[in-house]
Amino acid sequence: MPEMPESFTNSEESLFEAGIARTVVFEGKLLRVLRDVVRLPDNSSATREYISHPGAVMIIPILDDGQIVLERQFRYPVGRVLIEFPAGKLDAGEPSLSCAMRELKEETGYIAREWAFGGVIHPVISYSTEHIDVWFARGLIPGRASLDAGEFLDVHTVLPDELFGWCLAGQVSDAKTLAGAFLLQNVLNGCKQLDWAPANAAGLPVPDGPYVPPLMTDKP
Repeated sequence: MPEMPESFTNSEESLFEAGIARTVVFEGKLLRVLRDVVRLPDNSSATREYISHPGAVMIIPILDDGQIVLERQFRYPVGRVLIEFPAGKLDAGEPSLSCAMRELKEETGYIAREWAFGGVIHPVISYSTEHIDVWFARGLIPGRASLDAGEFLDVHTVLPDELFGWCLAGQVSDAKTLAGAFLLQNVLNGCKQLDWAPANAAGLPVPDGPYVPPLMTDKP
């Protein structure tokens, strides 16, 4: 693993912001909007408004012939049909890999014989706690999708180079899919190694769950 410059590995205390008070601005079915008062490194205070998100997974499914599985789905907040890797939010208390297996089956119909953890991405770090666990899947067995009520999407299989070309051309703008394409490219060119294992194998990574910034009063 490449080493970080020494200036990047120094103590983070000089940058840390400590939460000292919190107001719940809005609470919906999926998201909470929070407003925290934080103490800054120079001991002054500021306000941070952000969205608390339960976390999500994204799956990069690789077929035996080397093609990958993608989806097209209308995203209401941006008013566009976007190209994406399969993904979905974590249910309360749901393990990350279990969520990935469920979302892959529900959205595409595929069941994977093997899985590998690809890492974690934080798609909107300035105003959301959302994290996305990235899982690679292979040994795909086709089946029937079972979409949620009100969910509509198209499933497509394409060669990786097609996806990379769309990313470069700006035809893919979804942040998680762009990050996934970067990881996939590095897996295919040998720069990133994956530890593949059956879904029920012991020792598969268990990523950290959802995060909400603690308040100083929350600490023991």
